[in-house]
Amino acid sequence: MMDYLRIARIIRYLDKHHTDQPDLATLAQEIGLSPFYFHRLFSRWAGITPKDFLQCLTLAHAQALLRRGDSVMHAAWDAGLSGSGRLHDLCVNLEAASPGEMKAKGRGWTIDAGFAESPFGLCLVGEGPRGICHLSFVESKSRETGEAAIQHQWPRACIAWDDVAAVRRMTPLFQGAVNAGSRPALRAFVNGTAFQVRVWRALLIVPEGSLISYGRLAQAIGMPSAARAVGTAVGRNPLAYLIPCHRVIRETGAVGQYRWDPARKKAMLAWEGSRRVKSGRG
Repeated sequence: MMDYLRIARIIRYLDKHHTDQPDLATLAQEIGLSPFYFHRLFSRWAGITPKDFLQCLTLAHAQALLRRGDSVMHAAWDAGLSGSGRLHDLCVNLEAASPGEMKAKGRGWTIDAGFAESPFGLCLVGEGPRGICHLSFVESKSRETGEAAIQHQWPRACIAWDDVAAVRRMTPLFQGAVNAGSRPALRAFVNGTAFQVRVWRALLIVPEGSLISYGRLAQAIGMPSAARAVGTAVGRNPLAYLIPCHRVIRETGAVGQYRWDPARKKAMLAWEGSRRVKSGRG
């Protein structure tokens, strides 16, 4: 069983038993490992101890970050980051399909697709002539299922499979910020309405380890009464993790749903929070 699957199992267990405050031995037993090996495995995956990591999953932590979210977003916009966006020190150049490109639906394209492992499970990534145009979490390396997922967005495109290239594309996403200056910007290309693209670009400036509510995200794009529409746009994000829709939570501080499994969303938030703590940024 890969590390992430064990972590996801622990997160689901904690959702049901967090009031019991289970200790290290109990958590280790839940996934069939010794406390020593569980501690080592967990620390390798998260970069910090299980105890510190679990603190990043608490409601109090989420609420504290949410309270900071408004100032974080305004600071980012005031600094002029709304044009380029940032993803934990990694620049993402997000381009939107023109009306003609939307109508063509990938006609004449070859999308290079493949599967790659990430800290949060198996990913399917596709890159077309204009940049990464599909990124999702999947359960298996089924090319038939993967091709259907990509062609749901780009039905007239041809698919060329190359898992080695997919790993190369995915690696910069999950590297630490230490070597960020030596990494190239990622090009991303999306097919969405003007409103959706506006929301997705706003998401790019929510820093790693920070959170924002749907309401505050609506305010950030200058449409404070459009929180429900913003939520719909967030749910249709075509680029998992690259466009960090997992950083959006409810006004109450509850994590809420996630297109690719709520447990995965919690793992992402805690993983990013632990990296922020470890780097001394929070």
